[in-house]
Amino acid sequence: MNKITESAIVLVIVAAITLLGNWIGYGYTLIEALPGMAVLVSICILGVLANKFIYNLPTVLYVITFGMIITMPGVPGNALFAGWVSKVNFLALTTPILAYAGVGIGKDLPALKRTGWRIVVVSLFVMTGTYVASAAIAHVVLKMLGEI
Repeated sequence: MNKITESAIVLVIVAAITLLGNWIGYGYTLIEALPGMAVLVSICILGVLANKFIYNLPTVLYVITFGMIITMPGVPGNALFAGWVSKVNFLALTTPILAYAGVGIGKDLPALKRTGWRIVVVSLFVMTGTYVASAAIAHVVLKMLGEI
């Protein structure tokens, strides 16, 4: 199976699980959240296609760029797309993605075992650094905006 087909299948599975979690956890019906999920899946598939046919940059770069473009002021339909996507809760998206990441790590458990205790130390430093840097950037931006 090629990368595009595999990515599309995974995206559809993640979308279905997300729609279910969005309905159960956040009260948006499947019909309310379906247009927003369709937009998100379409953007992701466009990102995979761009990675394959335009230039081999990280797919997430294309996905973020396409998402920003369709919601920029002045782009026809930007408010409509943003309204649809607002019905998909971010936390409902994280559940299937984290589950998929866990399965991916579990498939390569021998490689994870070979890294030993060092991976735990590195992970702690990475997570702490990411948190502190994010908090510092947020503080600076909020200070510049006069919010704090």
